[in-house]
Amino acid sequence: MEAAGGSVASRAKELFRNQRRDSEGSLDFPNLEFEYGDSDSIVAELSELYSYTEEPEFAANRDCFEEDFAIHGKGKKWVELEEDEHKSYLMRLLDGLEVISRERRLKFARAILYLAQGVFEDCYTETEVVHWARHNVFLLYEMGMFGALVELLNIEVDHSQACSSSLRKPAISLADSTELRVLLNIMYLMVEIMRREGEDDRPEWSLVRDGFRTELSSLVYNGEPFAVLLFSLVNKYCNGHIPHCPIKKVLLLLWKTILFCFGGFEKLQELKVEKRAKLGLPPLLENSIQVTRTLRATSPPASAMDILEQQQKRGRRGRRVLVKQDSLDIYCERDETREEEDEADDGDGGIEGEVDPLEREALIQELPPPGLVPERWLFPRCLPWATKVRERDIEEFVEVSRNDHFDYMMPLGLCMAKNPNLVNKYFYHKYVSIAEVQSKMEEELQKSPVSLGAEEVEQTSVEILYQSMLYNLPQYMIALLKIQLAAAPTSKTKTDSINILADLLPEEMPNTVLQSMKLGIDVNRHKEIIVKAISALMLLLLKHLKLNHVYQFEYVSQHLVFANCIPLILKFFNQSIMSYVTTKNRNVFSCINLLRILNKLTKWKHSRIMMLVVFKSAPILKRVLRAEQAMLQLYALKLLKFQTKYLGRQWRKSNMKIMSAIYHKVRHRLNDDWAYGNDIDARPWDFQAEECGLRVNIEMFNSRRYGLHHTDLEFAPVDNCLQSVLGHHVSLPEDFRYSYELWLDREVFAHPIHWEDLLQPLT
Repeated sequence: MEAAGGSVASRAKELFRNQRRDSEGSLDFPNLEFEYGDSDSIVAELSELYSYTEEPEFAANRDCFEEDFAIHGKGKKWVELEEDEHKSYLMRLLDGLEVISRERRLKFARAILYLAQGVFEDCYTETEVVHWARHNVFLLYEMGMFGALVELLNIEVDHSQACSSSLRKPAISLADSTELRVLLNIMYLMVEIMRREGEDDRPEWSLVRDGFRTELSSLVYNGEPFAVLLFSLVNKYCNGHIPHCPIKKVLLLLWKTILFCFGGFEKLQELKVEKRAKLGLPPLLENSIQVTRTLRATSPPASAMDILEQQQKRGRRGRRVLVKQDSLDIYCERDETREEEDEADDGDGGIEGEVDPLEREALIQELPPPGLVPERWLFPRCLPWATKVRERDIEEFVEVSRNDHFDYMMPLGLCMAKNPNLVNKYFYHKYVSIAEVQSKMEEELQKSPVSLGAEEVEQTSVEILYQSMLYNLPQYMIALLKIQLAAAPTSKTKTDSINILADLLPEEMPNTVLQSMKLGIDVNRHKEIIVKAISALMLLLLKHLKLNHVYQFEYVSQHLVFANCIPLILKFFNQSIMSYVTTKNRNVFSCINLLRILNKLTKWKHSRIMMLVVFKSAPILKRVLRAEQAMLQLYALKLLKFQTKYLGRQWRKSNMKIMSAIYHKVRHRLNDDWAYGNDIDARPWDFQAEECGLRVNIEMFNSRRYGLHHTDLEFAPVDNCLQSVLGHHVSLPEDFRYSYELWLDREVFAHPIHWEDLLQPLT
């Protein structure tokens, strides 16, 4: 009976395990092979511009080109013509965009799009298509094609007939956005191809690229940068003014425009180094991009089924051989492995700290010869990040130490002179950020606006964009979050939600099962690309604004928080994350971006960290750790570290594997009490004041530099001349003369004036 009961239990356990793995994704997935960067290969990025329902339009573009080129090509192919002949034909196409007939303009635009796509009919390999696409795109820009396309885009957006017809339709289809899609396709191809440097680039193309970047960043298009024009399109789309707008293409073009004008993550690192040197700050301790790429993923936290299996194995004795993959794991995960051994078998008879022969051999192979490196580098470092500490943390530590050990208050300088070893370590790891310097400079400018004079603001591309989108920035952020919500995989379709599939659905719905499956795949792919574009755009915008000025970053961040960005991102991750990141559409990039945005919004903000706790993000982030990708796990662990002090002792005790992973992978802050919850900044009555104080500082910054919330009358000189004051004409209401005497009795004569008080000294 015992054996029969055991077999039934084992079969039930196996059935439950299979069901769990089918629904949540197997925990035995290998490490996700993914390299995080600014963007993917050019072929992959260009392919995401199109949907499967647009496939017949490739032939339409080719036919429009061949129909017109047959007259002027003299029987030759495009690839057989000289460059002068190319330019002369492009001038014809450029003139064709100015005709009155919309149908003829569309044919010329399709011919231009076919050239930007690389004249694929004349090529035999993918490399040839990319080569001719680059050649044609640079020629198109040199002939002034991009400016003409922007003008046509404005005409199409303001086209009242198209807008009214789409609004009257019960369902908007792919045909309603044909003109807009063709124009946006050409502009996206030009931006994406020209921003990349190729091995076969001509020497003059680098100058053309710089000129295009300057043009996109300058106040050229209706007195605004090109990105503001795209932001306004997104806002109009969310407000229902242009429901037929192909929003996926607009978002992709907006993302690549920001990436082209501002630069990617490598450029950000270079700008950060230059900015620190300009402000007189010490150089960076390490390159964060390189350190992040060297991290390795850890095994996911145990699920309920795994814990049940471990409990059943307790009591069994046996020697286990621990085989690690490399020496980094040997040192960094030793504590974590011991915890698992203790949980699995309390009666282990092995020698604690004993190194397996395979591990010893790996260590010998990894260590360099003693004479080549200093003695302190003979052993591998366990922690990948350099330790940091803020000046505020040093002051708090010294204050607490003085009260605890000396029982009286002592100035910081005197305390350091009498006890130099007390704070030496802290000052050795002291890190002053650019944001701290900018905050102090802004505080000084607010205190002395006249004596310090006007601030010299460098007109960078980031500064120009911020000034241009400042007044409508809250609407832009809300529009992006609305589209993000509509594209989230866990959101349900509602009647009042935004229709993000307007540029995807065909005019005739599918009739066969195969067509329905193809459309379903296309819909999922469409949503995932939208999420990818928005997440990458928001992350780039936040990082560049923070480097330009911290209060510009805080202004955008606060509007994102007020628009419920934090619960929106958590809702995005509240799904089967393993099945989502292992699909063939590269969703890991979007997940990492969203986690990085969440880190940007909540770092050093206790009120927002409490929002993570209130929205119960800990189990959601714990499920994210099941995806074995190092960068994804790193930012999830950072978010868990922020809130461990608020989750209670029992949670920390039950999740020691996560605590160990945080210790090994996340940067350490000296006297950061994340593991115990004794932080003095964790007082609940400070949360609301912190957010309000930040908002006041942001408004003062925008008022001082951009005059957003007040006029310059506050600092205007006061006119004390009696004659000039009485000579000013003051407009009064018509009934004022009838109530003038009554007003004098009530407001003047009824209140005695104590002139002697003016002679008293001020207190």
